[in-house]
Amino acid sequence: MGRMLLVSRLAMRDLRRRRAEAALLLLCVLAATTTLTLALVLRDAASDPYQRTRAITKGPDVVATGPLSRLETLSGASGVAGHSGPFPVTAAKLRTSSSKTSDVQAVGRDSNAATVDQPLLTDGAWAGPNGVVLEAAFARALDVGVGDQVTLAGRSFSVTGVAITASSAPYPGSLCLVPRGCVTGSTEGAPAGVLRNPGLVWLTRADVMGVAQKADNQFAVLNLKLADPDGAQAFIDANGGRGPRALPMHPWQNILGDATELAHNSQILLFIGTWLLALLAVASLSVLVGGRMADQTRRVGLLKAVGATPGLVAAVLVAEYVMVAVSAAGGGLAIGTFTAPLLTGSSAGLIGGAGTPSVTLPTIVWVITAALAVAVIATAAPAVRAARSSTVDALADAPRPPRRMRRLTAVSSRLPIPLLLALRLAVRRPRRVLLGIAIVLITVSGIYVLLILNTYLGTQELSGGYGTAQVEVLRHVLLVWSVILLSLAAVNTIAITWATVLDNRHASALVRALGATPAQMTTALVGAQVLPALLGAVLGVFPGGPVLFHLINAIAGGAGDRATLPTPWQATALIAAVLVVVAALTAVPARVGGRRPVTETL
Repeated sequence: MGRMLLVSRLAMRDLRRRRAEAALLLLCVLAATTTLTLALVLRDAASDPYQRTRAITKGPDVVATGPLSRLETLSGASGVAGHSGPFPVTAAKLRTSSSKTSDVQAVGRDSNAATVDQPLLTDGAWAGPNGVVLEAAFARALDVGVGDQVTLAGRSFSVTGVAITASSAPYPGSLCLVPRGCVTGSTEGAPAGVLRNPGLVWLTRADVMGVAQKADNQFAVLNLKLADPDGAQAFIDANGGRGPRALPMHPWQNILGDATELAHNSQILLFIGTWLLALLAVASLSVLVGGRMADQTRRVGLLKAVGATPGLVAAVLVAEYVMVAVSAAGGGLAIGTFTAPLLTGSSAGLIGGAGTPSVTLPTIVWVITAALAVAVIATAAPAVRAARSSTVDALADAPRPPRRMRRLTAVSSRLPIPLLLALRLAVRRPRRVLLGIAIVLITVSGIYVLLILNTYLGTQELSGGYGTAQVEVLRHVLLVWSVILLSLAAVNTIAITWATVLDNRHASALVRALGATPAQMTTALVGAQVLPALLGAVLGVFPGGPVLFHLINAIAGGAGDRATLPTPWQATALIAAVLVVVAALTAVPARVGGRRPVTETL
């Protein structure tokens, strides 16, 4: 039998023998690979609707605003392949029949089709005299449809249609077309005169002139098609786009960025979540590997006794986790790919939804590499250490001698028996204690950030420039993150407890033989997990949580500067809740381990 075939068969046989542990391993890596896949495909999945909208509506490469005379000169600049406009645009206040109000930018358009930027009607007809067409996302936000009545600058208009365009991001990220400026998101403290979360509407030229006379403001907008669309920013720099008298011009790449900002911020959250889950996956694999190695000590001795070299033994042990990692990578790619559209949401201001994005080769390579890295990092050292162990000792499967610490012995001897045993169980494996602290630290830091972001999204009007529908999408991202994070943390807690039970089965049996009751042993096993959890929870609340939040906020460009941090009472409640949950999760495996027959173990 070839070496590769032998290793594969031995690894597969062990996985089939320990199916529950193999399922836990698969779950740990699957969570990390799914989140990584979501983060990698989310950006492309969200940009597709804008690209389709841009193609169908003949989207412009540059949108320029300003005085009519300067725009007319710009339309004949070198590199311009086509244009539409200049069109008059004015700022006004819109009021619906249900008394909802909003700032708007009203553009005067011709009834004939334009060669550049022709808004596509999704409902109704184009605007005639005393008629108005609303941008689709803006109409949905106001709950206004064809046939409804609205007022602009005191004049009554009938909504004749709803349309989409690629010359501006969907509401509330509409492009600012007026010199006075616009502000999106929370408008508290905004300067007087600027437009607050303005929507986009289209009127006839004559109606715009009438609204502008009453509103006492009028400007113009010009849509340009360039011979080189990718050189939009270079065209702007060469035609007065910089300097004190710069003409406001916006390249299509910036509009694309505004239209996909939601996906970008979702991607940031998922990337941070991926790192947290990857760390948890490494920790969980390390714990599971340690538990499995303790349970496989005699198997390692048998393999070496029949002629297996330490290298072959290590290869068999690592191959199990590599197989699980590859399977988890495939599952993560499939789940992440089909879940991504649910986390981008379809905007009313774009054509279609995100659809099912195609998985690119770099994405596949990244996910598989990450899964293999997690598996190898967590398993290589324990596997090599087990493979190099003495064959006689491995066959005997004798318990490891405890580490004697005189000070701890002196202090613990005066404590109640369950706490005494808990401290000694924890000290026997200091690296496992550190892993337990790290797992709780990572989990609590993530929960801390989730609390901040959830509160921020619920209390800010148009949080970060998002409408209600987009806020719900971000809430879905946070929900996915929180469910996976908490599930993986729960698996880790149970795995650590069970690993502790297996590793201390001889010592626990000896303690019970000397008079400890099953209840005391169960309480000691729970306490051995609660004590590290307490330290990890405290470190997660401070400094772990605040540091993680400031990292996310810095990557997102300071979008959460106005967010409120949890109060000391909330932080205390979080720590208490973590301790209760850890105790509940560890109670069952601790009870099973604490009541195992003494004679059978000894």
